[in-house]
Amino acid sequence: MMKDLSRRKFLEKVGVGTAAGVGYSLLGEWAEARAENPNALPTRTLGRTGAKVSILAFGCGSRFLMYEDEAEALAILNHAIDNGITYLDTAYAYGDGKSETRVGKVMAQRRKEVWLATKIPDRTRDEFLRRLEASLKRLQTDHVDLLHIHALLTEEDLAAIEAKGGVLEQIQKMRDQKMTRFIGITCHFDPSVLKMALERHDFDCTQMALNGALVGMEASRMVPNKGLKTSFETVALPVANRKQMGVIAMKVFAQEALLGGAPPEKLLTYTLSLPVTAAVVGMPKLEHIEDNVRVAKAFKPMPKEEMERMSGGLSRQYKASLDRFFSTHVDA
Repeated sequence: MMKDLSRRKFLEKVGVGTAAGVGYSLLGEWAEARAENPNALPTRTLGRTGAKVSILAFGCGSRFLMYEDEAEALAILNHAIDNGITYLDTAYAYGDGKSETRVGKVMAQRRKEVWLATKIPDRTRDEFLRRLEASLKRLQTDHVDLLHIHALLTEEDLAAIEAKGGVLEQIQKMRDQKMTRFIGITCHFDPSVLKMALERHDFDCTQMALNGALVGMEASRMVPNKGLKTSFETVALPVANRKQMGVIAMKVFAQEALLGGAPPEKLLTYTLSLPVTAAVVGMPKLEHIEDNVRVAKAFKPMPKEEMERMSGGLSRQYKASLDRFFSTHVDA
C-alpha cells in the first residue's frame, strides 16, 4: 500500500516530473488501496459550523513550500487527502500566493472532498476584498469554507480590524455573499488580545498557537521576563469553547523547536487532547504524513496528569524563548 512506499518509490510510482498535471494523475492504485482499507481519520465537529473535519489538518505554509518541485508538492497533497486528511489550511502569505496556487491545482479535481481554509493579512477593506478575489482564482473555486483574518497582533491591530467600514465588516459581508461559508481569526502572538477579539465578536472559528510548552501556568514566577505572556490554552481557548467556536490548533511543534523536548507523537497527542477540533501540522516529508496519520488514527486522549507533567517540563525549558520567538515570528 501507499503508506509502505519510500519517498523515492513514492515519486517513481506517481511519475513526478514526467508529465504535466501529474500531481493528480496518480491515484488509480491509491483508490484501490482506500477501497480495501476504508478506515478514515477520526473527525470532530468544527464548532458552530456543524462540519465534520479530520482531527489532523494539512498545513500548506512554509513546510509545504519546502517541496521545491511543484509536481511533487501536488502529489504529496493528494496523498494527504487520500490518507483521510480533509482539512487544508493555506493563506496568501504563504509564498505570496504560491501555496494557494498549488492547492488550487488539486482543488480543480478534489474541491468537494475537503474543508478549505485560507487567510487574508490585509487591514483595509478594499485590499481585503481584492486579496480574497485573487485567492479564489488561485484556489480555483468560487468560495472557501473558512476565511480567517490572518495573524492578529496587538490591541492597536485589533482596533484597526474593528474600525468602522473596515476589515471586520468586510469579512462579514463576504460571508453574506457566500464568498466564504464561515469566518474566523488567527493569532500566535498575544493570547490576551485574541481573548479580547473572541469576546467582542461572534467568529465561527479561531486558530491559535497551542502546545505543551506554551502553557507555563507558573511562568511569571519561573522566568523573570516582563515580556512573558500567558498562554492561549488558559486565556483564549476557554472563550472560544464557551462561544462554541471551531478551534484549530497550530504551532504544535513550535516550528520544530519542541522536537528535542518530547517525541512528536506526544506533542501531537497533547494538542489533540485539548478541547479543539483539529491540529494543523506542516509535513515537509512523506514520512511525516505517514507518522502523523498513524498517530491520529490511534489517538486516545492523554491523561490529565501526563499532560500536566509534560507541559510543566516543556514550559520550564522552552516557554520564555518561544514567547520571544513568536513576538517577531511572521506567519508566512
